[in-house]
Amino acid sequence: MASNNPHIGSGELRPSPLLGVDDPPPFQIINPAGASSFLIVCDHAGKLIPRRLGSLGLGPEELGRHIAWDLGAAELSVMLSKALDATLIRQTYSRLVIDCNRDPSAPDAMAPVSDGTIIPGNQDLSAEDRAARVESIHEPYHSAIASALGEKTIVAIHSFTPEMNGVVRPWKIGILHHLGNTGFAMSVLAELGRMTTQPVGDNEPYAMDGIDYTVPRHAYPAELPYLEIEVRQDILLTPEGRARISALLQTVLQKCKP
Repeated sequence: MASNNPHIGSGELRPSPLLGVDDPPPFQIINPAGASSFLIVCDHAGKLIPRRLGSLGLGPEELGRHIAWDLGAAELSVMLSKALDATLIRQTYSRLVIDCNRDPSAPDAMAPVSDGTIIPGNQDLSAEDRAARVESIHEPYHSAIASALGEKTIVAIHSFTPEMNGVVRPWKIGILHHLGNTGFAMSVLAELGRMTTQPVGDNEPYAMDGIDYTVPRHAYPAELPYLEIEVRQDILLTPEGRARISALLQTVLQKCKP
């Protein structure tokens, strides 16, 4: 299912135990010939569900919430890809089908409950059910990242809710880092602190730790520079907000480029 658009592709995909011929590929590659030394990834860009899984037992309202995808992250990642002339690989399917930023063996990789919402289609999954999701969605996405990465710097784009469990989150941008080559992430964190008066989270509202999967899998082993960016979702709900954040991140990433 490759696109006729030279700036968009899906790679060569093998037959899938879950995805039918009418289902989109599990990932999309935008600007595959991008000249930038950055590789942008968006683990939670999409909210589609394979036809064979129906709606996972959820209604449209639940499937539009943050539990299903990172609101605004897909649009922001496309804007950055264009501004930086960087290749972007983004996930097509909802994190409720399988979370591509989790180890596939983790309990919340196919969460039975998310932010208080029971996911009927994720209850009592068999080993075969789980394996089909890994083989059809998780592994092709990560194989595409591995094929495109080389010596590039991985930039992972996410978004977060303004409030969680009754706690207001003041940060507008968060920079996540942990092990491996953290120099680039720390430079971006410092530069954002100089360029904006808004609170910038240092491993806030989430800390990169054993929960994250994409950056540890692809950046840590070869000591590649990396960056995981979290942007508060209310900022990304309008074109103007996305444009402001994209322009800010473009400037900072180019200035701090390894």
